Amino acid sequence: MNRRTFIAKSAMLTGSMAVFPSLRIYGGEHPAGAGQGTPYDMFRNPDAGYRPFVRWWWNGNRVQPNELIRELHLLKEAGIGGVEINPVKFPEYTDDLGIESLQWLSDEWIDALKVTFDEAGKLGMTSDLIVGSGWPFGGEFLKDGERGQIVVIDVKKLEGPMVYETSVFNLLKDADPRISEPYSGRIPRLLSLRLVPDPVGSLEEETDLSDMLGDNREVLRINIPKGKYALYSLVKIDAFGGVINGAPGANGPTLNHLDRDAVMKYLNRMSDTIERRAGALSGHIRALFTDSMELEGANWTGDMAEAFAERRGYDVMPFLPYLLFKTESMGNVSDYNCGAGMSPEFREMIERMRFDMEMTKAELFLERFTGTYVEWCHRLHVKSRAQAYGRGFFPLETSMAHDIPEGESWTTNYLQHRIGEEMSNEDYRRGRAYTMVNKYVSSAAHLAGKRLISAEEMTNTYRVFNMTLEFLKIGCDMNAIAGITHSVFHGFNYSPPEAPFPGWIRYGAYYNEKNNWWPYFRLFNDYRARVSSMLQNADMYADIAILPPVNDMWTTIGMQNEPFPSTINAPYMSLLWEAMHKTGNGADYVSETVIAAATVEKGWLCYGRRKYNRLFLIETERMYPATLARLYDFVASGGHVFCIEKYPVKSLGWKDRERNDREVTAWMEKLRAFPDRFVLLTKPEDNDFMAWYPAIQQKYGLTPFVVIENPDPYVMVNRYIRDDGSEFFFFVNASLNREHQTTVRFPKQTAARRHAWIWDPEDGRRYRIHLDKRGGFPLRLGPADSRIIVFDGTEQGETWRPLPVSGADSRTLDGWDVELLHSCKDSTEKTHFFVLDDLKNTPYADFTGTVVYTRKFHIATLPAHATVLNLGKVWGVAEVRLNGEDCGTSWYGNRLHDLSGKLKAGENDLEVKVITTMGNYIQTLKDENLIAQKWTARPGRAPQPVQSMGMAGPVTLYACQ
Repeated sequence: MNRRTFIAKSAMLTGSMAVFPSLRIYGGEHPAGAGQGTPYDMFRNPDAGYRPFVRWWWNGNRVQPNELIRELHLLKEAGIGGVEINPVKFPEYTDDLGIESLQWLSDEWIDALKVTFDEAGKLGMTSDLIVGSGWPFGGEFLKDGERGQIVVIDVKKLEGPMVYETSVFNLLKDADPRISEPYSGRIPRLLSLRLVPDPVGSLEEETDLSDMLGDNREVLRINIPKGKYALYSLVKIDAFGGVINGAPGANGPTLNHLDRDAVMKYLNRMSDTIERRAGALSGHIRALFTDSMELEGANWTGDMAEAFAERRGYDVMPFLPYLLFKTESMGNVSDYNCGAGMSPEFREMIERMRFDMEMTKAELFLERFTGTYVEWCHRLHVKSRAQAYGRGFFPLETSMAHDIPEGESWTTNYLQHRIGEEMSNEDYRRGRAYTMVNKYVSSAAHLAGKRLISAEEMTNTYRVFNMTLEFLKIGCDMNAIAGITHSVFHGFNYSPPEAPFPGWIRYGAYYNEKNNWWPYFRLFNDYRARVSSMLQNADMYADIAILPPVNDMWTTIGMQNEPFPSTINAPYMSLLWEAMHKTGNGADYVSETVIAAATVEKGWLCYGRRKYNRLFLIETERMYPATLARLYDFVASGGHVFCIEKYPVKSLGWKDRERNDREVTAWMEKLRAFPDRFVLLTKPEDNDFMAWYPAIQQKYGLTPFVVIENPDPYVMVNRYIRDDGSEFFFFVNASLNREHQTTVRFPKQTAARRHAWIWDPEDGRRYRIHLDKRGGFPLRLGPADSRIIVFDGTEQGETWRPLPVSGADSRTLDGWDVELLHSCKDSTEKTHFFVLDDLKNTPYADFTGTVVYTRKFHIATLPAHATVLNLGKVWGVAEVRLNGEDCGTSWYGNRLHDLSGKLKAGENDLEVKVITTMGNYIQTLKDENLIAQKWTARPGRAPQPVQSMGMAGPVTLYACQ
């Protein structure tokens, strides 16, 4: 798509519409590696730009040139395509080896950057660079208004008659939010002190006690009349928050992201300093990067009240204490009921004003921070990459502004959330590797015409030593279904090899050369690169739009801290789009901005390259009249709108509310004239959208792009369309333990004049498949498995013949000699297992390293057909050798190995090496290794459960017919 102007807000039809200054949206650019050949050439040998990148923690900036070069080579050999340079605080309990810290932006630090840029360039690797250090960025060099600001409340519930005694100091102390990283130099100021009856019905009922604050009284004595009252303290804190985990030179108070001049000054200071010594950044890096906006609830700047009045048309200051809730870490609300009760009329007014306040804040963040940052990047001729979310940001529109929008996935609690083992309807987080924000980010990219959508993937701050390649695959596959097209692993720690075990660890899933599975890491990176080469060169198909109830949420409970909202008004939201992608449909999130700016064409809602013929409104009660006007055009021309649980009944915001409410009512009456296309739906009581959605699909003709005859909660699919019109489908089984078999049927228009292929991202080969007369194909997905089915014009090639999971003349191989090669000790132990078992059930539960299973078996005569070795259940990477010859490595799913050409008549020697995780052993180190204990036995958390390891079988041998 050509550059076009994105108007980031559309409101009312009548002219009182607020708009944001224009932001340039850069869409349709060629992704990394584009133009290197045919799609299959790119898939078979993906360019480095498609390979996973890593967030490279420069721990404490204790970096040295030779080690930087060594680690780049280490990453290159492991199949990594690029690095995000990320200076960060040095980890606790860690031996720094006497290596000096370099100050951020010092000549020495910039020289280290230059060494990295040069060597990465020689290796064909990409470099990105984070803005500042830690999150959110800032520094001790910031002045006064350049530092982050927050306005907070504290409320005392009192009952009179009484004289209440307090002090300004106590009021300030009680209002001070308990955030993650309070800055030691924060400056609080009491803006107002008000006493109101509890409950309160209007401002006329309040008593303003602010005059008491100017007398420098040590004690404030306040007469409380008879009855229940609430004493509101409104407090502004300058420089309230500190950079979390900032490296030397970039620590201190956080930046005021709501002040454009402060933002530009900070950014220019960084780029000017680097470029003076290292030359133009455009010659060294692909993109500058900002981490998620964890601003700890920052909500104020010097002209906030004036900006609000200019945009919303009234003065918010008299109402501000009632709009706010009591907050704590990350700006999360600690008490929604801290204030006085409110009459229905007063609450309605306050909620409308709260929406206005949140909207104003989001506008200013978009204009003054996001817009400034994007402009700065483009002036430097580099791309803007950003996790454009957090409390205070538009969850959809802000990501649309960036060249490379980024989401994130977490595995911190994967054992508690049982990823791969459950797909909960009660808690949208359980069983999911992606966070709720990823669908927003990918939808924003689709709407803006962008295909490169990255994610901070597999973030791990707790189960660091128990990650497996199989689990990484499940997580990344699930993120791909959510729309992510490129991995940035979180993260790779700068850690000299001489650092005591386990090395320097700030965060991460122990992506480290000392990890047992590191020699096999490239297998996964090759897989991920091939998948990314496909996803970045096609458009993910979606003909259904979903409107999340963001505006209702901002109205009633305020903004939330995406991607980890402490509460959410429609927690089943992600279950809806999941159900669609599990039954052959595809969906994007949209916003009222997008709907109002869209065009309508014969029953399709069109925005850029996207178009939708169905729209789901999730419990949307409040809506702009402009949005409803567009929905009327959409429905009248043949489109369908499904309202889940409720219809829109009122408008948003305070000003002109009566007129806007009348317009909402009028548009709703018109929409209800189409009862077959403007439909009210009741959500399933148990949130089982997987069972609910197919009935909706069938009743209302929501034609799937692929029919899945036997849907499964773990099996999901996306459809992609390339520029040449060819298509492919990405199927994923997110179960760790279950395989799934079904028939999938493709529509005639997909298969017409094209041939069907399976492209295997493990080895880059492709195989011809044949559909039945109804376009059907029997799809078998093993645990953690995936399948890419391509429809293109290629005619000839090898036929798909997957190894079966069972066969004729099957025999079970029991009785194994076992050798345990410990990776962290100079020790080897030998034993014999008459029957295979999970190592956690044996005396070797705390082992880590390589387990070598060997046995002999006899074959009287060679079978006529291929012979398959099925290892059964394996936890870890398995490497098989028969009679000294390599029979392949399996690292996920069904562990099937073709023994063709290696099997001989008579006695055969079989060897299976299994590479285990490290967590069970790490937990045994106790106080002798504080780093290990930090990541395995954190105080206040339940002990990590013992993990499964090794080969539990049953191991079977059978003929493939």
